[in-house]
Amino acid sequence: MEFKHKSVLLNETIDGLNIKPDGIYVDGTLGGGGHAYEVCRRLGEKGSIIGIDQDAAAIEAAGARLKDCGETVTIVRSNYCDMKSKLHELGIDKVDGIVLDLGVSSYQLDTAERGFSYREDAPLDMRMDTRQKMTARDIVNDYTEADLYRVIRDYGEDKFAKNMAKHIVQARAVKPVETTAELSEIIRASIPMKFQKKSGHPAKRTFQAIRIELNRELDVLRDSLDDMIDLLNPGGRLCIITFHSLEDRIVKSAFKKN
Repeated sequence: MEFKHKSVLLNETIDGLNIKPDGIYVDGTLGGGGHAYEVCRRLGEKGSIIGIDQDAAAIEAAGARLKDCGETVTIVRSNYCDMKSKLHELGIDKVDGIVLDLGVSSYQLDTAERGFSYREDAPLDMRMDTRQKMTARDIVNDYTEADLYRVIRDYGEDKFAKNMAKHIVQARAVKPVETTAELSEIIRASIPMKFQKKSGHPAKRTFQAIRIELNRELDVLRDSLDDMIDLLNPGGRLCIITFHSLEDRIVKSAFKKN
């Protein structure tokens, strides 16, 4: 499947970076290269951008998208939490701007076999970096009921978290939960019908929660912000696109502290 992802808030992000033609910029969540491409268009011969992503499909897609940028762009397969060390390996101590587009990409959601979506039946995977051994299946089948409750409550912010965790444990006692469809049905059965009609798909929050836990998304964000701020030159910009309140609170807290 071709990697397609529409860059959200593209113009606002590019404006926020306040790009200098000879500046050094980092896209810590490269994806399909949408933000990086627009940065490249505004750079001169002395400018550069480093694109970082842990997803092999994103690396391949961004490489094709940015091929005309030549030596202006350097692509690194890694998690943005290693940004500081990866930049030091490239001989870079300070940069003029960093952009993060957090969460799951439309490509990852639309590629059924990646197991991110509750709308498609596929093995429970949800790994953003397929080199990682642990999958969503391991969380669903191996976590204790208390830990499942914690994950769904804290990362899904779902009021039925306790009931969902109980139903998952009951179901896996009969047979392991292997697919997204199986998990969706278990979740659906744990929520009273009158509440299912009031909001979106009943599995949406739980799938988000398991994905966040598996990929350590909030821990990575929380542990990386100070490093990224420290990497900025005077007047440098850090632009972060968040998609839910958990990410938003972490970012706002770090910005306020600094």
